[in-house]
Amino acid sequence: MAHTIAIVGSGYMGGGIAQVLALAGNHVLLADVSLEVATLNYQRLIAESRDFVAAGLFPEGATSTLETNLHVAASVEEAVANADFIEEAVPEVLAIKHDILARISKAARPDAIIGSNTSTISIGDMATAVTNPERFLGVHFSNPSPFIPGVEVIPHAGTTDAVVAAAREIVHSTGKQTAVVKDVTGFVLNRLQYALFHEATQLVEEGVATPEDVDTLVRTTFGFRLPIFGPFAIADMAGLDVYNFCYKSLQTDFPERFATPKILSDLVDAGKLGTKTGAGFLDVPSERTPDLIAYRNKAYVAMQKLVDDLGPAPLH
Repeated sequence: MAHTIAIVGSGYMGGGIAQVLALAGNHVLLADVSLEVATLNYQRLIAESRDFVAAGLFPEGATSTLETNLHVAASVEEAVANADFIEEAVPEVLAIKHDILARISKAARPDAIIGSNTSTISIGDMATAVTNPERFLGVHFSNPSPFIPGVEVIPHAGTTDAVVAAAREIVHSTGKQTAVVKDVTGFVLNRLQYALFHEATQLVEEGVATPEDVDTLVRTTFGFRLPIFGPFAIADMAGLDVYNFCYKSLQTDFPERFATPKILSDLVDAGKLGTKTGAGFLDVPSERTPDLIAYRNKAYVAMQKLVDDLGPAPLH
């Protein structure tokens, strides 16, 4: 079902989100600090779409779809007046968020769902500026939003289940996938991303490896698996007893940094070692293991073919 959607903030992230939602058949209104700014960004999005179609990144006809479904509003108030769903994508400053959310709340329908694309600011802290805060939540797209398939959905303590379900339905209608996470500092995406980056910087600072060699290892070993399997599926397939042993080895030099997670040691103590025992983090039945291994091998060969076809990234 098509919706009327307002995007408040027409920059790189907001504009990309507008493209995604308009291409899915929604009526999308784009607003910014002025009609002039919104219009310039609209023109950029249309020109960008033509380039994406020419490069095979958007389907044929995408630009005409955008021209039909994506429109510029003269003001925030005009954009949100009749919207079913509103996505705020203004700069990551709480005071700016509060100001724009208060304006949105005043002008929007009382039942309109309001989402924020914040990646760092507490949803609960922002919700204090929203009238009827039960209809407010985080809906965090990743950059570049037209091409990254995952969206983080972050309800605050007062968000209703119906609002979460409705926001997910809108995102799913674009072909993207959602994960619902709690409103904690960094949410999930950035906690994981920055945990990896923090360890990578430690290795470079300690002289263990160069940035280039760290990137090579991430791309060609465990990072090679990540488009197909998440960390818990990978751990289950490797064997949780193996992970438990590796933690003990790491503790030789890093006893605190690599303390064994209790959730892991509890599973190992219970004899739940992953796919080989049919129980672990994901409880994959052991009879499914041959099919899982066959899928894994096929996926990794396909991934390598994709990498070979793309060629090296133009970093040098």
